[in-house]
Amino acid sequence: MSDTSSPSLQQRIRSLRQQIETHDQLYYRQNQPEVSDTEYDRLKREYATLLEQSGENPQLDPLLQRVGDDRSRGFETWVHREPMGSLENSYSKQEILQFFQRLEKRLSRGELVYVVQPKIDGLAISLTYEKGRFVRAVTRGNGTEGDDVTRNVTRIDGLPKMLEGGSVPDLLEIRGEVFISREEFARINAERREKGLTLYANPRNLAAGTLKLLDASIVAQRKLELRVYGLGACEPAQWKSLSAFTSQLKDWGCFTVEFTQSVSGIDAVWDAIETFAERKLELGYETDGVVIKLDDLDLQREAGSTAKAPRWAIAYKFAAERAITRLHRIDLQVGRTGAVTPVANLEPVLLAGTTVSRATLHNADEIARKDIREGDWVEVEKAGEIIPQVVGVLLERREQGSQPYAFPSECPACGGPLARLADEVVLRCQNAACPPQVSRRVEHFVSKHCLDIDSFGTAVVEQLMRADRLHTLDEIYRLDRDFLLGLERFGEKSADNLIQAIEASKQQPLWRLIHGLGILHVGAAASKALARAFGSLHQLANATLEQLQEVEGIGAIIADSICDFFADADNRALIDRLQELGLNTEENTSTDGAATRKLEGKTVVLTGTLPDFSRDAFTALIEQHGGKVASSVSKKTDLVVAGESAGSKLTKALELGIEVLDQQGLLDRLEV
Repeated sequence: MSDTSSPSLQQRIRSLRQQIETHDQLYYRQNQPEVSDTEYDRLKREYATLLEQSGENPQLDPLLQRVGDDRSRGFETWVHREPMGSLENSYSKQEILQFFQRLEKRLSRGELVYVVQPKIDGLAISLTYEKGRFVRAVTRGNGTEGDDVTRNVTRIDGLPKMLEGGSVPDLLEIRGEVFISREEFARINAERREKGLTLYANPRNLAAGTLKLLDASIVAQRKLELRVYGLGACEPAQWKSLSAFTSQLKDWGCFTVEFTQSVSGIDAVWDAIETFAERKLELGYETDGVVIKLDDLDLQREAGSTAKAPRWAIAYKFAAERAITRLHRIDLQVGRTGAVTPVANLEPVLLAGTTVSRATLHNADEIARKDIREGDWVEVEKAGEIIPQVVGVLLERREQGSQPYAFPSECPACGGPLARLADEVVLRCQNAACPPQVSRRVEHFVSKHCLDIDSFGTAVVEQLMRADRLHTLDEIYRLDRDFLLGLERFGEKSADNLIQAIEASKQQPLWRLIHGLGILHVGAAASKALARAFGSLHQLANATLEQLQEVEGIGAIIADSICDFFADADNRALIDRLQELGLNTEENTSTDGAATRKLEGKTVVLTGTLPDFSRDAFTALIEQHGGKVASSVSKKTDLVVAGESAGSKLTKALELGIEVLDQQGLLDRLEV
């Protein structure tokens, strides 16, 4: 029997919890997954097993029961009338058979009829029609409510604006998937390659990112596509089976999922899976498996759902493509925050249609757990164009005398000490002057999400690093035109444009500067909260731990990180130099010095689509006038600004008697 109090057991549970939370953030919020679904599911299964060993019930653990949350700041949220759960995954015929047996037992029925459909590797969407007219598109979100992306979805060719013919319900939610075809993905990446821009990793990430853009003109330039396959809320109910509903969707002119089959019994379902596996490349888009759903809609309702997934459906995930090759050496990469990531340098091998020579090893703990050594023959996996990863070692081919890999205690780039922060799995270089850290910090500082210095991309950063002209962030503001003209690919116009963009960035709002400093765990939302709370970079730098934790959204970990950052003498000196160079270090100065404080202390909620402003731009305007923008309506809300297609937030505001204005009403109040 395992020792439930074993420090090693509890340490592994904490490590797995952090890894799963990190991967959730990367997949659902940042659209930058680093592991395949198979590896992610393996982590969750190991986590559940260890929880049981420690005496805890995995079914009560929120991390295992929640639906991944894709909601993003800047979008109105909308509650699904019928929840959008995720799907349980399976990887073998036996697991599908067990699913059938559980369902037949629950329903007290014999062999049931199932619909088998390709599982598109895109972003789930719910389309709402009222009396046949399209009114709204909402992402899955957290399963209960998602982001309203109607404006972007209307740019998709093939989206029916009206459902005509047959009997159209008063209210109908149609479930589907938004994606980008392989051809369009290749076209977009070819254009970026010509411009020297970073390439997108895979179609799924690009589709998800595109759907969440606030600039609809960019969305229109990318050919998003849509396939529909499922039924959400329907009032009044009209169909008895999913297959009958799918037939109606086709009659309405909707683009439905190809290769849909209705079958019964494990053998017939498995034949359908194998047939599709052989033909999946005939589709012009990425699929990562099939979905098996109970056809009878009444039986679906009877089967019900768990907190996370329907009991009447399951996904079968195709095995990730794997290959065997030699691991020559383990390289270490250093990121912006000093995180040291191990990478396998491999004998090149053909995998999933591309030649792979490098693969992620995640962290020191994973290398030790899998006992991966330099010189080993390893199995490499690549799924859905996710970064290749080493999944295991062929121990029978290990050479005699092979030694376990010893993760260094010093940074491979600068020789500085490596340390692991509490409850983290990564090791970090402690030397802030480490060249790779400097390079990544500069890229972060000049990015669109921080100081937004146009034309200051990765290629420029690399040129300046090679020229030994970037050591600290303030040196960005010491660049001059003559020096830039001496660099490759810089002409007079491009040099002038960059100098002008650098100069203009000095007037950016304080929160952008705070975000740009790259304080560990401090993102854009926290930066805005800090700027509002302290009013100046000087006040923030001198804030106590207690004062920091009084700010909404700032917990103990973030507060500790902020205190550590400003306790560093080099960081203090950097801030002094940035201020001397003319950067805005005060809230409501420079960019918004003329703003009134008419919203001082007011909490404002935005709902619906504003006619003349993006959500971010209007949020910035409110913040310039002293207000705070919240995502949901409560008794603490002072004002709601309602645009076109305002939703449940407007309803709740009226119920609570909260003042409601339209866009122009608020502009008039602010005398803008």
